Amino acid sequence: MLGLEYFSFSDLWSPLFLGFMLLATIAYLMAVGPMRHRFADSDKISLAKKISFVTGMVLLYVAQGGPISFLSHMMFSFHMVAMALSYIIAPPLLLMGTPAWLWRAILKYNPLRKFGFLMNPIFAAVLFNVLFSLYHVPAVHDYVMLNFTVHRLYYIALFITSMMMWWPLLCPVPEWNNMSDVKKMGYIFLNSVLITPACGLIIFAGAPVYATYNDPEIWSQAMGYCFSGDPAVLLELYEGPAFFNLFTPLEDQQIGGIAMKLIQEFVNGSVLAYVFIHWFKRESKDDDIMDVIPETGQLNKA
Repeated sequence: MLGLEYFSFSDLWSPLFLGFMLLATIAYLMAVGPMRHRFADSDKISLAKKISFVTGMVLLYVAQGGPISFLSHMMFSFHMVAMALSYIIAPPLLLMGTPAWLWRAILKYNPLRKFGFLMNPIFAAVLFNVLFSLYHVPAVHDYVMLNFTVHRLYYIALFITSMMMWWPLLCPVPEWNNMSDVKKMGYIFLNSVLITPACGLIIFAGAPVYATYNDPEIWSQAMGYCFSGDPAVLLELYEGPAFFNLFTPLEDQQIGGIAMKLIQEFVNGSVLAYVFIHWFKRESKDDDIMDVIPETGQLNKA
């Protein structure tokens, strides 16, 4: 239905990237499994953590190397799904799946230690959302999609800054987790607000704004980076992206903006619930301790 039968296995599954992701996942499983004794203060991690990390890697691969990545060059709606998987869903799964002792080892020799301001929560949130919003300015987006090196570097920058953005909320290293639960809830609200203008402009635009998905000539050039054949053949045979798209360009654009906002709100809501429940449990536990102390006389002895 989407026309994927016209493309090769290599086009759809990016074997080199698949190999890299498999090697990275195997390295993680070895580090937290049979080789964990080589790390200081290491201990056995739960199956849930392993599942979290592997799921994050699978989603990242599907979004950046699998069929969703390929479809993201044809339909803007799939482009935004790939964005959400790569920068909204995968990073928190990777953070939660990596144990504290492994993070300590990874960041032990941190060349950016002198640039601590980069990990300031407000700076991290603003930086990611500015890069994300800038990328979806039509002129910037079309330029990035037509320049392979810039495209890869920009996506790497988005991934790094998305990890920075999620770190204050889900910091897996207890001694580095300096943000209170109330501030975390405010931080989640800030992220929801910062991404809204970009999604709003995409959703409420009165006409298609991205030449990559509307202009057949520019579309065929962009397809050249993920299609192993001659992109001119695509233009000759299929007359542009409309052949593969289920919607009009404007509908496709609006669906993409809506999908991104809904996914972001769902993930933020889930993290907000997670933070609130842990905060509530901690506060209830502290209240129980304070109720017990006077009865045992410990308060007077302190």
